[in-house]
Amino acid sequence: MTADVDSERPGERPGRGAGDVSGGYELFRDDWGIPHLRAADAHTLARAQGHATALDRAWQLETERHRVLGTSASHLGAEAVDWDRFVRRARIADTARRCFDRLAPETAAWVTAYVDGVNEGLAEGAEQAPEFAAVGLAPGRWEPWTPLGVWLSTHILFAGFPTKLWREEVARRLGEDRMTLFAIDGPGTAGSNGWLLTGARTATGAPLLAGDPHRFIEDPGVYQQIRLACPEFDVVGLAVPGIPGIAHFGHTGHVAWAITNAMADYQDLYRERLRRTPDGGVEALGPDGWYRAHAHTETIEVAGAEPEQVEVVETDRGPVIIGGDPGAGETVSLRHPPRVTGELGFDALPALLRARTVADVDTALDRWVEPVNVVLAADTSGSTLHRVAGHVPVRPYANRLRVVPAEDPAYAWREGETVPLPRTEVDGPAGPDGSDGPAGIAVMANERGLAALLGVEFAPPHRARRIRELLGTDTGWTPDAQATVHTDTLLASSRPLLSLLAWAPDLGPAAERLRDRLLRWDRHMDADSTDATLYARLRTDVVHRLAAHPALKGVTGADDPWRSAAYPALFRPWLAAVPRIGYALESLLTVGLLPYEDRLALVAASAEAVAAAADETPPGPWGELHRLSPWQALPDLAPDSSDAGAIRPGVAGDHDCVLSTSSVPGVTDLFARGPAARYVWDLARREDSRWAVPFGASGVPGSAHHRDQTPLWARGALAPVVTDWNLLHRTTLHRTTPHRTSHRPEETPAMTAVVEPAATEPVAPALRPAVHEQKVEGFGTVRLVPVDPAADAELLHGWVTEERARFWGMADHTREQVREIYEFVDSLPTHHAYLALRDGVPAALFQTYEPDADPVGECYDVRPGDFGVHLLIAPAEGEGAVKGYTDALLTAFIAYVFSDPAHVRVVVEPDARNEKAIARMVRMGFELGPEIRKPEKTARLAFLTRAALGLV
Repeated sequence: MTADVDSERPGERPGRGAGDVSGGYELFRDDWGIPHLRAADAHTLARAQGHATALDRAWQLETERHRVLGTSASHLGAEAVDWDRFVRRARIADTARRCFDRLAPETAAWVTAYVDGVNEGLAEGAEQAPEFAAVGLAPGRWEPWTPLGVWLSTHILFAGFPTKLWREEVARRLGEDRMTLFAIDGPGTAGSNGWLLTGARTATGAPLLAGDPHRFIEDPGVYQQIRLACPEFDVVGLAVPGIPGIAHFGHTGHVAWAITNAMADYQDLYRERLRRTPDGGVEALGPDGWYRAHAHTETIEVAGAEPEQVEVVETDRGPVIIGGDPGAGETVSLRHPPRVTGELGFDALPALLRARTVADVDTALDRWVEPVNVVLAADTSGSTLHRVAGHVPVRPYANRLRVVPAEDPAYAWREGETVPLPRTEVDGPAGPDGSDGPAGIAVMANERGLAALLGVEFAPPHRARRIRELLGTDTGWTPDAQATVHTDTLLASSRPLLSLLAWAPDLGPAAERLRDRLLRWDRHMDADSTDATLYARLRTDVVHRLAAHPALKGVTGADDPWRSAAYPALFRPWLAAVPRIGYALESLLTVGLLPYEDRLALVAASAEAVAAAADETPPGPWGELHRLSPWQALPDLAPDSSDAGAIRPGVAGDHDCVLSTSSVPGVTDLFARGPAARYVWDLARREDSRWAVPFGASGVPGSAHHRDQTPLWARGALAPVVTDWNLLHRTTLHRTTPHRTSHRPEETPAMTAVVEPAATEPVAPALRPAVHEQKVEGFGTVRLVPVDPAADAELLHGWVTEERARFWGMADHTREQVREIYEFVDSLPTHHAYLALRDGVPAALFQTYEPDADPVGECYDVRPGDFGVHLLIAPAEGEGAVKGYTDALLTAFIAYVFSDPAHVRVVVEPDARNEKAIARMVRMGFELGPEIRKPEKTARLAFLTRAALGLV
């Protein structure tokens, strides 16, 4: 038996699929089904990205295309009409066309190549996706501008302009001085985290960059793990399906970058005055008087219902998104940078792929527009970057707060002017918000900090402070250790409520017990915590009592703006009073909205009610209530949708934890917003980077990689980023035939791929049937799958020829010799070889044999029921990476062997010089036997019986 003595992966070397790729591209996948693409040039690679995305995410791409065009209701029915009406009135598709026309010619050609790939792959992808048949839909054709439309429709609500409608309602109902009552750095729905550690803080001396974008979680996921490689660059990262390149989170091998939402305000709402002309047209009132506005009518087709007409009106400020019928109620237009400038920032995308230094990333992001982001970046030289990127127009501060009058020139944008975007040094002794913090750390968590002058509402500082606190405890950080930050569950925002509970007067015995219990609670929203559930119950009751308080009746009574017909239904979630109170609870319990005595009395009443309910129904673990509730276009279609654990895992965290799984306090313990991905970018060794997404690489229901990452994601674990082409599985070779496609009249036509699938390739290990599967607590799921000598030769050759595997006896073997050995083993009925997969990733080579049919049987007295095993741990893993790693694997292997009652005693024969392996055997309960001499080594026999494990 060979034990792991080193945690290095084999170096990259020419191997499977390393041949000529000129004239086409290759699609590889790792054991998680993540696409790795290689092509001869950047444009062919963009086409490859589009094609691979269409294969994996055809239904998602079709859904996004319809959302851009405002045609979702044509197959989803009446529930999609509100969205279709909004994107048509907001002129999303027209804005996307404008922005495409403003692209640099080389960027436009690159985007078009991506679209060509999408169109080539959609038919094949649609054949695998059952959603198309379910709604009777055939995939439509993408236009060159469609990716820009997808980006716009995805981010149009990102800056939260409907919040201005809420502030208007608060000002009208509670008074002008209360306009920002619910937004004094109060809790909101944003929750993205990112942090950078300089080399002074890491074990390798090179920077680490990590984080987790928190967005509304969709199935399939909003981020796509991918690798893009050509002679110019080789980048791994998280792409947005439908968008070429890697915009938000990437690692080129030389430099890595990541973003969070800056919480900047750059979209304005204008109150318009319109009137109808005799010929049926529309006029708007501007600073210079009445003028003719753009107006036309469109038809929304609705499955199962009559078509709906929508009038599209645009004034000099922008498209009218509320009202619009002249003389009938309030009319509001939207003004935002892409519509005004014709720029989205897509020219930055190919530049990011080619970046090799922090300075390159910085220069690329100077072109960025939408949305406005905080950026962290680091490169292999140790250089770092912390800045804001995007477009914030110069205009009066009042524009940020509320709806402003269109005809007043005081509220106009200053033409061509943008707000200077801030940046700061990573190595400074304090955070950008002025808080004390350790040097060598930069944090971005949507807090009021680097972007403070650009917005109005920010996330509270709890997550940012907690991340700094956690990171400041060590200077030897590794990629694997970042999980302790990703999964931290301290709920600092619970302090005001618990403080009031501590002083609540005249509590009964049950409420006293509740108070004592919660004041002893560690304030961690752990999945197995019943105290967390009890706190959530108390918080919910307090929210509802606040909502019923006379001081808030104006926004919670019968005239609740949630019920107001003045606003489109799409915006009503921003106008819902109870969620607003829930998110702002920390502020509302602290500021002077209610007298202190009233707050004490309110919390005391809630404690009595919750204590009484807890006596009748004791709280269960938080994770049983706090479950993921993702958005799906067709939620009832997926074959495994009835499996709550598959799509609705219970997890830890809460909206103000670093693990920001945002439920809606006072409404539901379910959450739809949380980590849409997790990543760790290592600038010392890119192959030591890590990542995970909530579901999987595939958007096809029932596929092996549809939800295979969910167990990883739910417990905060990460999959390795594979960069060695030898460890990947080539699925197809795509060759291209040139023909002309139309981009712009003046441009040179590009090449379009004609896909020719290669012969059927061997099945990847993660897709093979397992002979044994076992969940090892605290370690993961171990699966044993048969070795495929041809498919696994490169992987095994890389393992057995490492110096650390010298006891295995194959150090000088070629790849072909290794393949031949395992073909011979495969031919024997008495010998078997298996790959052990840990959560789908190859972790070890496990071989079994019958001693009386093996040379070892000539060296000792074989007993009936003896069963021999060999074990080789993968180079990347072992006890140096995870404590107890090998013992955990052995636990699964021994369980497999003894699952056959005919096996009475396990026999191992490690090299007598391998003291580490022998010591491990003794620790596991093996009894040492004699040394034996074999042609290739002197071995030490060891035996493990059923009796020793208490299995008799």
